Amino acid sequence: MSIVTVQLGQCGNQVGQELFEVISNDANDTQRKVYSECSSERFFNETANRELVARSVLIDMEPKVISQSIAKTAKSGKWRYGDRSHFSQKQGSGNNWANGYCVHGPRHEEVVMDIVRREVEHCDCLAGIMAMMSVAGGTGSGVGTYVTQCLRDAYPNSFILNHLTWPYGTGEVIVQNYNSVLTLSHLYQLSDAILVHENDTVHKICAQLMNIKHISFRDVNKVIAHQLGSVLQPALTGDSHGVYNRNPIGELMSSLVCHPEYKLLSVCNIPQVSSSSMAYSMFTWPGLLKHLRQMLIANSKMEEGIDWQVRAPSLQPEGIERTRSHRRPGFNTSLANLLILRGKDVNNAEISGFQHPSLYTPWLPADEAFSMWKTPVPFNKYEKSAILVSNSQTLLRPLDNMVGKAWNMFASRAYIHQYTKFGISEEDFLDSFTSLEQVISSYSQL
Repeated sequence: MSIVTVQLGQCGNQVGQELFEVISNDANDTQRKVYSECSSERFFNETANRELVARSVLIDMEPKVISQSIAKTAKSGKWRYGDRSHFSQKQGSGNNWANGYCVHGPRHEEVVMDIVRREVEHCDCLAGIMAMMSVAGGTGSGVGTYVTQCLRDAYPNSFILNHLTWPYGTGEVIVQNYNSVLTLSHLYQLSDAILVHENDTVHKICAQLMNIKHISFRDVNKVIAHQLGSVLQPALTGDSHGVYNRNPIGELMSSLVCHPEYKLLSVCNIPQVSSSSMAYSMFTWPGLLKHLRQMLIANSKMEEGIDWQVRAPSLQPEGIERTRSHRRPGFNTSLANLLILRGKDVNNAEISGFQHPSLYTPWLPADEAFSMWKTPVPFNKYEKSAILVSNSQTLLRPLDNMVGKAWNMFASRAYIHQYTKFGISEEDFLDSFTSLEQVISSYSQL
């Protein structure tokens, strides 16, 4: 089964290119034929000349990034984008969600959806669609939201996963919080799940774990791509009977999204080291999983600076409900977790620490809340690696902060006229705020 990726805006296209770059290494791995063929079928079409062509659609309202991506990948010799799988214009969306959603999206809907339809028709069996976008600017967020709406209408029975890159908290765009509120509130009604990467977090990983002195957007995008690839590449599920999972997006949904009110997913992985340090690093499964579990419960996205004082709450005797008063300060309650292990001696890894009921909300049994995938095939040069995809309170604080900042601007009517002139009313803003306040409330009650 195949995944069609829709790359939207500058960020979505740049992250998408890095993702296919990582994945193509596995798809070209002749030493592990079954794994390689599964990876290739999932992400690439293969031409008569055995060229790998990404199952991807590139969309931007400016031509520069798409032109660079197409030229660069064509020269790589490993893979390329399709000749007719991209669409761009000469004028951007001006960092305005309303311009992207109300103007550019409807104006170019027909040609964009024709490209998507052509890509879907190349699949023998569609596993799902992954839309990749930023929430800060105008094209990724506004056009991205509109295209997601069109995808939902065109493919009502297919899984749609939105991958969002969250902007730096200090601000890339002055209206980024408006754009983020409008994007998230709409996607919550359209998408099956929303997988989020925060630029601030990834930047810290680059600086503190990868030891990169002058961090570029490409450095940030490569870390995001590594984590995404770790999730989407072939793995063995608990009931796969030795056959690699066929539908990673569908199985991701069934493992993690058990209720339509809870769709926010985060990713953390371990180890993360610079390429120069990798040759001198030794990792064991007990050490990796001990750190990863503490990263989960203490809500830390990297192993450096983990708060080891945070502990899971004690379980209450049977018949006594666990309430908020029983929770420990700083503890990150999970609704569901998916642990993915890749590499040497993977069958010897002890995972019981992630199955303990105290980690999860009391209304879902722990055996339903936890899932594991694994494969003995290492990923991206790491001999052993562990990835945790979590539906938990991890994103509660950044979401609350973003909504709060947007509301403060809205209360003073700052920049509202930039949105109303394209057709987004104050009532539309209020509906979006109400929608996200409900999401915040639901996650707060886990």
